[in-house]
Amino acid sequence: MNATEIRVEVAPELHLFVPSARRAGATALGTDGVSTLGHVIESLGVPLTEVGALVVDGREVPVSHIPRAGESVRVRAVTRPQRVPGAPLRFLLDVHLGTLARRLRLLGVDTAYESTDIGDPALAARSAAEQRVMLSRDRGLLRRRELWAGAYVYSTQPEEQLRDVLGRFAPELNPWTRCTACNGLLRTATKEEVADQLKGGTQRSYDVFAQCTSCGRAYWKGAHHDQLEAVVERALSMRTQGSTQGGTHGG
Repeated sequence: MNATEIRVEVAPELHLFVPSARRAGATALGTDGVSTLGHVIESLGVPLTEVGALVVDGREVPVSHIPRAGESVRVRAVTRPQRVPGAPLRFLLDVHLGTLARRLRLLGVDTAYESTDIGDPALAARSAAEQRVMLSRDRGLLRRRELWAGAYVYSTQPEEQLRDVLGRFAPELNPWTRCTACNGLLRTATKEEVADQLKGGTQRSYDVFAQCTSCGRAYWKGAHHDQLEAVVERALSMRTQGSTQGGTHGG
């Protein structure tokens, strides 16, 4: 089959996914004449979860578009904040993103997390069944068609990961309302209700408690509270800044 040559320009935000030779403006690319533009873009290394508009010769086209010879394609990044239609905004994180999961839960964001490697098919199936946005650094996982929705996590640093997710999706924040261990909702609890989880010093020093309605774990303002408070304050500050400046992500 004769190759069909097109020209492709990838947005700077997506350059980390493509070979260095394709980062300098529009470059020639041969296609087979039958594959969709979405397939062509994925073959370059760009997960479609990261692609916003696909513009061919000045007009926006769907990922199902079949490229024709001589067309010029611009691959744009997802517009931020990204809206995920059809379900309340909630997330599913893979085994490598435990710290990010705990921080999102600390902020009251509905965040499921798999603490063991259950495999890409099972993760994708859970994303679809529960209508959760799959967050991962695994490009192969993000290419699975059965995903409800997905997003690549650009950084390996939890602070930058959190900033990225908050900037991209702008979730509603309700700090101190979820269990960081299991994602269940918290309720106010008396000292007597959680007494079996308290050591002597805690019994004497604290009087205000919360308890997870799902797993029963008790919470109080212990030794690490100041560190957690700082995470919450930075996140709320990010949201305030983002509302006036717009979101960005690290590469």
